[in-house]
Amino acid sequence: MELTHFDSEGKARMVDVTEKADSVREATATGKITVNQAVYDAIEQGNVGKGDVLSVATTAGIMGVKRTADLIPMCHALPITNCKIHFEKNAQKREIQCFCTVKVTGKTGVEMEALTGVSVALLTIYDMCKALDKFMEIGEIYLCKKTGGKSGDIVNPKSI
Repeated sequence: MELTHFDSEGKARMVDVTEKADSVREATATGKITVNQAVYDAIEQGNVGKGDVLSVATTAGIMGVKRTADLIPMCHALPITNCKIHFEKNAQKREIQCFCTVKVTGKTGVEMEALTGVSVALLTIYDMCKALDKFMEIGEIYLCKKTGGKSGDIVNPKSI
């Protein structure tokens, strides 16, 4: 497979998508944060001093999706048509898993936007809770699936 972000001289470039047809594209990414018991309980009880952690993280994740092209140099700015972020909590493991699904009708996919949304949402949880836990761990960020475009539908076996 050819890497398309390099020209014939090996220099980085933005991919030219001018001639590509618009299509509906969707991508879902996930990641998780592991916290101590105090953080997990505070989030569950809604008494983190900075506010409703998961609501703020949802808003931050959506903002991250919308700003992906400002953060990743070769990403195209996309007219996002939908973004959904949700969290699943695991009390036994003291983990919060984030899922971000992004949709667009355009010439290029939204995988980077979904991955950015998850990353920013999890970083926001970290920021809001760092006074209670200095050793939170963010990890396992990956693309779950994507639909549309030239490569069609892709599902990560890890997410099944």
